[in-house]
Amino acid sequence: MSGGEQKPERYYVGVDVGTGSVRAALVDQSGVLLAFADQPIKKWEPQFNHHEQSSEDIWAACCVVTKNLRETCWDKAGHFFDLPDFLSWKATGVTARSLCSLVCKWTYSAERGWDDSFWKMIGLEDFVADNYSKIGNQVLPPGASLGNGLTPEAARDLGLLPGIAVAASLIDAHAGGLGVIGADVKGHGLVCEGQPVTSRLAVICGTSSCHMGISKDPIFVPGVWGPYFSAMVPGFWLNEGGQSVTGKLIDHMVEGHAAFPELQVKATARCQSVYAYLNSHLDLIKKAQPVGFLTVDLHVWPDFHGNRSPLADLTLKGMVTGLKLSQDLDDLAILYLATVQAIALGTRFIIEAMEAAGHSISTLFLCGGLSKNPLFVQMHADITGMPVVLSQEVESVLVGAAILGACASGDFASVQEAMAKMSKVGKVVFPRLQDKRYYDKKYQVFLKLVEHQKEYLAIMNDN
Repeated sequence: MSGGEQKPERYYVGVDVGTGSVRAALVDQSGVLLAFADQPIKKWEPQFNHHEQSSEDIWAACCVVTKNLRETCWDKAGHFFDLPDFLSWKATGVTARSLCSLVCKWTYSAERGWDDSFWKMIGLEDFVADNYSKIGNQVLPPGASLGNGLTPEAARDLGLLPGIAVAASLIDAHAGGLGVIGADVKGHGLVCEGQPVTSRLAVICGTSSCHMGISKDPIFVPGVWGPYFSAMVPGFWLNEGGQSVTGKLIDHMVEGHAAFPELQVKATARCQSVYAYLNSHLDLIKKAQPVGFLTVDLHVWPDFHGNRSPLADLTLKGMVTGLKLSQDLDDLAILYLATVQAIALGTRFIIEAMEAAGHSISTLFLCGGLSKNPLFVQMHADITGMPVVLSQEVESVLVGAAILGACASGDFASVQEAMAKMSKVGKVVFPRLQDKRYYDKKYQVFLKLVEHQKEYLAIMNDN
C-alpha cells in the first residue's frame, strides 16, 4: 500500500437468533449500526406448553437477513450443537464449539475439559466415545477465527464472499453484555471511569433479563450461575444472574387488566405504544410527588414463573398486595409502575448477592428491548442507587456479535480492544438520590413478601 492510499473501510455482520426472529446488522469499525434486517422464525406447538423450532429454518432465516443487509435420535445424530455452534458450523464447516456455549450450558470446564463421569452417570456415555466428537473436542474462545471462513456454499446462501472470517460465537445475552460492558465512558461523569471493567454490570433485559458481571478471579455467588472462565470476555470469569419473564410479566400485567382496551384506544389515537402512553399518564397523575411514590401502598413480587436468581427457587409464585375494587386507567398505570419497580428491586436483590460474594459493582449497563423504556431505566437507577449507561446503539446484541467478527478478521488485536472501539455510550441516567429512603423501604417490603410466601407454604404443608 502506497503512502497516499487509504485503508479500505471494513464492515462486520452481527447475527442474533431470538425466540421469534433472526436479526442481523451491518456494523462499522467504530461500532455504528449501518443497516438492520429481521426475519420471523417458525414455531410449532405439538401439544400444550411444548414448543419446537427448526434449526434448518433458523439457518434459512439467517441467510435471508444477511442477504437483505446487502440488498432427533441420539444414535443417528452425527453431532449435537447448541444453536450458535450449529450456525457457525453451517457457515464454515468447522465443528469447533464456542467456549461460551459449552461452559454455560453443557457442563464443560475451561480448565479441566469434559467430565466422563457426568455423562456416564446420566446414561449418555456414548458422548464420551471418540474423544467427545459428537459434542465437541475442539473448543475456541469467543471471537476466535473458525477455519478458512465462509465456505463457498454458505457464502452463496448468505450472499457474501467465500473466505470472510467467521468468529466463534456467543449466546445472545452474552453478546449483548459484550456489546455494552466495554464502552469508553470518558467525559460522562461516571465513577466507573477510574475503575476496572469488573465494576460494571451488564443487564440484558427483554422477555427475560440477564445480569452479567465479570471478575479477574472466580467468585461463587449462591443462586447466580458461574463462575465461567472466558465465557463472555476472554480472560475474565463470568457470573450470570437472571430474572425469568420480565418483559413478559409487564405485558401480562398490562394486557390482563380491565382497562387495557381503553389504553389501546387512547394510545392508538396518540400514535404511541401502550407503554409510552402509560409513562405519560403516570406523569399526569403523580401531581407534585415523584412518580415512583405512586406505589406507596401497592407492592409486587415478580416471580410469577419462579425465581432464577438469587434464590434459585422455581416453586415461587407472583404476589400483589394493595389492590382496590376500582380498575380504571389510573389503576392500570400504577400497577404497571409497581411491576416495573418489582423487576428493578429484583435486580437490586441480585446485585446485593453478587456484592456479598465478592463483586464490587458501581454502574449498570443496560441493553435489550426494555432499555428503550425510560421508566424502566429510571427505576433501575433509583432503586439500585447506581447510574445506568445506555448504548448509542440499542441493538447491543448485534454490536456484540459484530465485535466477535471484527476480532476474528484480525482487525483488532483482542476482544477487549474491539469492545473499547466499537461500544459507544449513548445516554447516562443518574439515580434520584433524594428518593433513596423511599426505595429502601420499598425494598424492605419486597423482601418481606417472599419471606411471607415461604411462611404461607410452610403453614399449608404442616401436617
